[in-house]
Amino acid sequence: MTYIPGILLAYSAFLLAIASPGPNIVAVIGTSMSVGRASGVALALGVASGSFTWALLTVVGLSALVAAYSSALMFIKIFGGLYLLWLAYKSFRAAAARNDIEARELAGGRRTLLGYMSRGYVVQMTNPKAALAWIAIISLGMQDGAPWWVGFAIVGGTFLLSIAIHLLYAVAFSTPFMVRIYSGARRRIQAALGVFFALAGIKLLVSR
Repeated sequence: MTYIPGILLAYSAFLLAIASPGPNIVAVIGTSMSVGRASGVALALGVASGSFTWALLTVVGLSALVAAYSSALMFIKIFGGLYLLWLAYKSFRAAAARNDIEARELAGGRRTLLGYMSRGYVVQMTNPKAALAWIAIISLGMQDGAPWWVGFAIVGGTFLLSIAIHLLYAVAFSTPFMVRIYSGARRRIQAALGVFFALAGIKLLVSR
């Protein structure tokens, strides 16, 4: 039970991070609208698989680093806290902007379902911001002396959340009507994300 709050906090950070559509989510929505839900779902599964790979690589790498250098956890948490504050700043800026999301089809022409899935995986794996985000998310759940299963509980849980949320975007947001509904609530969602990321970043920076 000692590690459950940290794991749940990592889940919350991940869940809220993908509540605000970035380029990958916009590509999933745009592909579902322009090509079809099946193609959007395939792309979503590829993005989710890439997210799982980043999470697994991050938790293995950070666990090995902390095992070799116990003081490294402090620097990881400082970096994670600063990155969360940066995400808070970006969320507040997005909340202040008047631009709505613009869903467009994935560039590069039409593909097979397997092609959309592999494209989603490649796009996610070649995104350098994904590595930074996962360091921040994993550091929220890691504690000094935490057993190995804590990191893999974070990876497994976020993978299931990733599949569910990406598929939700591909299916539910495949119509202009749903995009308009989200656009109407976008600024409030971005402001709420900014508050959460700011509080989570401060928590990491002041934690012992």
